[in-house]
Amino acid sequence: MTSLTLPDVAIQSRDHATPLAWVGMCGITLPIQVEGRSVLAKADAGVSLVDGTSRGIHMSRLYLALEYLEQQTLTPLSLRQLLAEFVASHDDLSDAAYVRLTFELPLKRPALISPLAGWKSYAIAVDARIENEMFHVELSVEVSYSSTCPCSAALARQLIQQQFQTDFAGEQPDHERVMAWLGSSQGIVATPHSQRSLARIQVRLRNHQASLPLTELIDQVEASLGTAVQTAVKRADEQAFALANGQNLMFCEDAARRIHDTLRQQAWATAFAVRVEHAESLHAHDAVAVSRWQW
Repeated sequence: MTSLTLPDVAIQSRDHATPLAWVGMCGITLPIQVEGRSVLAKADAGVSLVDGTSRGIHMSRLYLALEYLEQQTLTPLSLRQLLAEFVASHDDLSDAAYVRLTFELPLKRPALISPLAGWKSYAIAVDARIENEMFHVELSVEVSYSSTCPCSAALARQLIQQQFQTDFAGEQPDHERVMAWLGSSQGIVATPHSQRSLARIQVRLRNHQASLPLTELIDQVEASLGTAVQTAVKRADEQAFALANGQNLMFCEDAARRIHDTLRQQAWATAFAVRVEHAESLHAHDAVAVSRWQW
């Protein structure tokens, strides 16, 4: 049987084709190795098309090159090697390469007091590129937390004070009566409003960073806020969470500044952008604050 050469119209040259900044594929399903576990990711992969006479790139070469990440731990080095393969496989066509990986990172989190623990899933994005012979890696993560409004807390305290004056007008109640009053629904006539909130963080890593500090980044952000949402809890944990909220009253501006100050202390961060969103329980709109450093 005669072997036929299959036509490839993508390699057909054009006299005056416009160079393109990025050509590739989005949403490729791919298992990757992250911090000792396999997770399912979506990959966007592409290269520049600087050859003004070429009609297109070899997308299958990018697709096959991504298989490298199935067995290699995800690190800046493995990403750099992947992107170098992207460019090498498009010799004379491309001078830049890009890959974006999005996935959910599961982390087991202990309860605040009890011996319980449960899993939380964090939305992660890893962006890497080679451009102008420079290599860059950026991490993005979403961290959910609880935020209690300082203004609402102050107003609630005032109402409690007023109720105390009403209930004990002209009296000098003893310790037992005051304790009983404080433990009653009549004593706590108002509570401050709090809401589930979200911090979106993007961090550019320094050159020659050996690892991707994903869990470290999440831990640092949650520690700076003090009120990360919980998993499995008992009543003791719920009480501890209420205490944490009371000791970490914050507007969205406070939360953004806390995260900013924490990230400034990380040696692996050369730039970052922070966006916090407080899904207001008082209003039908959200409160938002943004902070950037060298971004």
